Amino acid sequence: MLRPDAAFRAGAAAFDAIADDIALPTGGTGKGDFAALMRDVKQEVTDFIENGGGDSDAVMGLDAAARAYLARQGMAPAAAVEAAGAGVPEDGLPADGRAFLDAIAPLAAETGRRLGVSPDILAAQAALESGWGQRPIRQSDGRDTHNLFGIKAGGAWQGDSASIATTEYEGGAKLTRSERFRSYANPGEAFRDFGRLLLDNPRYQGALNTGSDVAAYARGLARGGYATDPQYGAKLARIAARLQSGE
Repeated sequence: MLRPDAAFRAGAAAFDAIADDIALPTGGTGKGDFAALMRDVKQEVTDFIENGGGDSDAVMGLDAAARAYLARQGMAPAAAVEAAGAGVPEDGLPADGRAFLDAIAPLAAETGRRLGVSPDILAAQAALESGWGQRPIRQSDGRDTHNLFGIKAGGAWQGDSASIATTEYEGGAKLTRSERFRSYANPGEAFRDFGRLLLDNPRYQGALNTGSDVAAYARGLARGGYATDPQYGAKLARIAARLQSGE
């Protein structure tokens, strides 16, 4: 939902004018990197505005450049921006990000061998879907569903599930609706179920045996209709590149 206040309307309209106000991340090599960064940051800020973001959880999910822009423009509460920034150390990972990666590393390695996909890519996908383990899908009573890959509970699902509000894209339009998601007893079950989903469903064959090629993996998922977010592949690639580089 679009926030009606003037600051958010003005911020969205003026975004194209901020190119000189955002620095390239460390390691940026030129105009191509800057253009890609601008596209990603613009999309993140636009999504933030349209979703009426503003609390620490919403800001936490943004890249450093997007958080910096919001802070300068006064488009999010200062406390929320500071809280999010404090949770992201110099290595670019959020608070407890390393602990999250360490905890799922054996599961990512096992599933990666089954799928022929780099464990770093699977870890990046789990981080993207769960907000680095800090924004899990929960049952109504607060229990963690351990659904690290955002897998919905279709009609054939016989296990436990949880219903939450989620954002989907249809024909380029962003919609919010309630969906049922699978619930697991632990992260291991989540990884194993995710592996079965990709191996058993012909739609995702293009994602298998892609090794460390995150672009090919993301294309395989997209062709199978894994996620409706048009930026899903770019977000996954950004996190995976960070993990693969060891930053």
